[in-house]
Amino acid sequence: MKDKVLFQMNDDEYLTIEKQQQAEIKVKGSKFIGTAAPVNDENEAKAFILQVSQKYFDATHNCYAYTVGIHPAIISRYNDAGEPAGTAGKPILNVIQGKGLANVAVVVTRYFGGTKLGVGGLIRAYTDCTRTVIDHCAIVKKYIFQKLNLRFDYKLTGVVMRTISQFDAKIIDTKYEKQTQLALFLRKSKVDDFQMFLLENTSGKVSIV
Repeated sequence: MKDKVLFQMNDDEYLTIEKQQQAEIKVKGSKFIGTAAPVNDENEAKAFILQVSQKYFDATHNCYAYTVGIHPAIISRYNDAGEPAGTAGKPILNVIQGKGLANVAVVVTRYFGGTKLGVGGLIRAYTDCTRTVIDHCAIVKKYIFQKLNLRFDYKLTGVVMRTISQFDAKIIDTKYEKQTQLALFLRKSKVDDFQMFLLENTSGKVSIV
């Protein structure tokens, strides 16, 4: 069964999971515990993997995969943690990528039950456990924002504020000196149009950095 990408994505948005979740399956006596978490960067992913590995320090294996960042700056890594090469970490990563997710880490913990599963059986088990835990997760869409700094004369306040509202930008800081200074967050995909619109409607009298 192939995983489906849930939405058509723009280059400033991505799908991830809302919060940490866990699920468990059993295969021929072996217990597989999948733990998935949202992570913002590689350091968070590594810290999460360490936390789960320490929690299940007595497990036979703590295999993992994660992917952070969005195109073109994607970092994806996986580890079989002692299982035969290609039977654990890569299948976990394949499920994450197949779901179209970003900024997600998954650890699949295995307690060996006495029956060897073979290469094909291991791949299926790690795939099924990863799919099960992700299916327990709420999938959410998040956006990439860019910070912009505006500087302009007070008389331009009206047109600037209307433009900010029109493009759904969020003001995060305001300073009133000789000129008004605004810092705001705007979705990355809207930045070029925002700048062009604002400059055209103020005759280029707004400084945008």
